[in-house]
Amino acid sequence: MVKKKARILGISLYITDIVLTVLSFYLAYLIRDGLFLSYERLFPLSTYQWLLIIIIPLWSLIFYYMGAYTSSHLSSPLREILRIWVAILIGTVIITAIVFVSRSLYLSRLFLAIFAIVNLSLVTLGRIFFHTVVGRDSKNPMNVKNIVVVGTCDDAKRLADVIRRYKHWGLNFTGFIKEDEGKEGFKDEPVLGTIRDIPELIHTHFIDEVIFAVSKEKIDELEDIFLLLEDEGINARLVANLFPHMIAKVHLEELDNIPLLTFTTLPTNEFALFVKRVFDVVISSILLILFSPAILIISVLIKVTSPGPIIFKQKRCGLNGRLFDFYKFRSMYVDSEVKKEDLIEMNEMDGPVFKIKDDPRITPVGRFLRRTSLDELPQLWNVLKGDMSLVGPRPPLPEEVKRYERWQRRRLSMKPGITCLWQVSGRNRIRFQDWMKLDLQYIDNWSLWLDIKILFKTIPAVITGKGAY
Repeated sequence: MVKKKARILGISLYITDIVLTVLSFYLAYLIRDGLFLSYERLFPLSTYQWLLIIIIPLWSLIFYYMGAYTSSHLSSPLREILRIWVAILIGTVIITAIVFVSRSLYLSRLFLAIFAIVNLSLVTLGRIFFHTVVGRDSKNPMNVKNIVVVGTCDDAKRLADVIRRYKHWGLNFTGFIKEDEGKEGFKDEPVLGTIRDIPELIHTHFIDEVIFAVSKEKIDELEDIFLLLEDEGINARLVANLFPHMIAKVHLEELDNIPLLTFTTLPTNEFALFVKRVFDVVISSILLILFSPAILIISVLIKVTSPGPIIFKQKRCGLNGRLFDFYKFRSMYVDSEVKKEDLIEMNEMDGPVFKIKDDPRITPVGRFLRRTSLDELPQLWNVLKGDMSLVGPRPPLPEEVKRYERWQRRRLSMKPGITCLWQVSGRNRIRFQDWMKLDLQYIDNWSLWLDIKILFKTIPAVITGKGAY
């Protein structure tokens, strides 16, 4: 209910900002070319339009990063406008730098300054107008949504508090309805009656929605009430807290018109997951091409310095435990697996993982490859194939997974990746339990922006070699 409205408002704001930014660009050209006659005239407008190809995605990214499209019912309009100003100034600096680097001497710096001023003015006015219209519309009695909550449990009280928080969006908490006469209501809270009073209450209080926060045992008794609300055209919602100790998010889906109540801890934005896969394919393809000379040199070095295959292939656990062939440049001598049993007592990692800082099985070339993470390059092929992603929990060995505690297996619920939060947070310096928690933190908070941040943090982590061995 709230998320859907926030998404609609966010998309509306985004379209408004982009339209005003494009308009600012054209107005800036007209102002610079028409009012500043003492300066040299500009080239035709078509000469500068290539900048819009950079400005639109750049402004979109910076505005999104600055939280310009996130619901901000707790922040002041002034703070929101300041965020927009900072975003536009950052964007203008980047555009100026791009113009400087590309040596576009024909592009007037005065034109860029006018564009920034006009953009600041128009987007600010656009925000003020947008919020004025939305605010006035949400206060119109005809647009206010009256909501009652059925129940006297903690969930009912928490729900009422949330509805009150979103009053500025036209949500009005009308009061509680008790499950039956014997139940006590909340102190200092409006109690309108009991469930049997609902047929009368929906008319006397002009109710638009009824939200049920009742016990599982009570649900079976509510069929007639649901049918009544259906006939009256009033929304009925049910708090799906059937298993209160679960951390899974609940949402309703349909499979060929069969309603399914879904409990999941995974990201559910199919479009964002599709973009993630497209991003994986595009970036892994580009990197394989760019690193092809390095791949060739490394292959030769491995071959001439130690006997054995160039690529080390190993079975690893992927999505939900599926086995796949995992590729790395060979960094150990060919008999390393045989010698592993003799080195078990030297293991420097806790948990089921085996790692030694000065592992005698590693070749001289392999030690360099591991320090620089160049041994991971063949995993770009795993990403291209679809076994892995650029970002995700590192793929474990099957024997490690067998020793996982039950809660640790949830890290397998997303496709494994080349880099992850563990990779950019110290790698082998982190305890196994904390490593698992970082992976679950990634899954619970996943977004495309989180993937981008991890990829950028991976660069200094690889350069410094922090925690790599």
